[in-house]
Amino acid sequence: MDCKVSNGPGLQDEHITNLLVFGFLQNCSNSNFHKELEVLGREVSMPAYLPEDYDDGLQTDGNRCSYFLESGERDSQGQEEIIQDIARQLAQIGDDMDHSIHPGLMNNLAMQFMNVNLSEEDRRKSLAAALEQVMQTYPMDMEEEKTMLILAMLLAKKVADHTPSLLRDVFRTTVNFINQNLFTYVRNLVRNEMD
Repeated sequence: MDCKVSNGPGLQDEHITNLLVFGFLQNCSNSNFHKELEVLGREVSMPAYLPEDYDDGLQTDGNRCSYFLESGERDSQGQEEIIQDIARQLAQIGDDMDHSIHPGLMNNLAMQFMNVNLSEEDRRKSLAAALEQVMQTYPMDMEEEKTMLILAMLLAKKVADHTPSLLRDVFRTTVNFINQNLFTYVRNLVRNEMD
């Protein structure tokens, strides 16, 4: 186990979560936001590898320092493929769970995301409240963290299906929610697959 003290997810964790949520959305069936997802894919592209001791060196021009490590790039590509595989598997499960989300709940959540006066924290709370409602009605035949992860990403998919222009906002909120509540589970999921 890592002995480092952490104030939450770092850049590597955010990169993993971005890839996971993006891969999930990419692999879900019957989505209405293909064009928006393509644009989002270009916007969230990040460096392929950030070393664990990356100090997030901000340069005077506002850009981040670049690190290119040959072995790290290879490791990162392997990790990205694993994350894509995990996202594909979770999307398949999500497609089976799709029917469990009540349309009224989705309409309400989409309306929350359309409210431009809501802060990111308020959006995250709305997502958490909707997730809690869905968790109440969903049978627990798999571990709770996995169910929460899939349902959080499924809620993002359904909001984007309802209103494709909300994809960027719901993606960001979902990534933040996962990083705040489930990033240890996500990191362990990736590590277990890499072993």
